[in-house]
Amino acid sequence: MSTTAVFTVTGMSCGHCEKSISEEVSALPGVTDVAADAKAGTVTVSSEQPLDESALRAAVDEAGYELVGRA
Repeated sequence: MSTTAVFTVTGMSCGHCEKSISEEVSALPGVTDVAADAKAGTVTVSSEQPLDESALRAAVDEAGYELVGRA
């Protein structure tokens, strides 16, 4: 079963920001697609299993941004 969730992320301002977050989040187990949108301040994540929000938060932190929560 595939799930998709949208999260609010602060600190993104450009394509480089989007790429950094996408690379970190894509490495999480089960993640099949990541779409970061700096203008909207969101990250849409699709995965094959329920997302571990703490792992997602850690991945966004690792990229240098802050996951605020579900959008």
